[in-house]
Amino acid sequence: MPMAAGAAPHADATRPGGERELPLAAMWFLRERASLNLVPLRVLIVDDSPRFLHAARALLEHERLEVVGDASTSAEALRKVLELDPDVALVDVALGRESGLELARRLAVAGRRAVPVILISTRDEDDLADLIADCPSLGFVPKSELSADAIHRLLAAGRPE
Repeated sequence: MPMAAGAAPHADATRPGGERELPLAAMWFLRERASLNLVPLRVLIVDDSPRFLHAARALLEHERLEVVGDASTSAEALRKVLELDPDVALVDVALGRESGLELARRLAVAGRRAVPVILISTRDEDDLADLIADCPSLGFVPKSELSADAIHRLLAAGRPE
């Protein structure tokens, strides 16, 4: 049955392997909120570089996003997601000795605390294309192109099917 205009979807999205992703109703809410820019998005930044964390926070707060926290390890990120309940997490593909891609998978299926993930890196997107395609993230933004607009665009587009 077609959905009425403006109606929020109510089913949960699932990946081909049966993993749960962010519920469609939650994704719809974030898309609507992002498109209206009424309330600042609450962002968690996950990166192992203190210098980048500081610069990204300053940039995004200047562009009227609310950076609710940052983390430099997967364990810290998972703890902060539960504590801070961000709308979106920016996750570096390489977290020192850890994998940001694995963290993105864990955040996407974290039950009622699932959080949309946008991958970031200093590496070129073409170098990471296969890894990004296999990851349950909204997409990728090079660190050099990080901005509130880039985040809003990916949230508005949602995860491609």
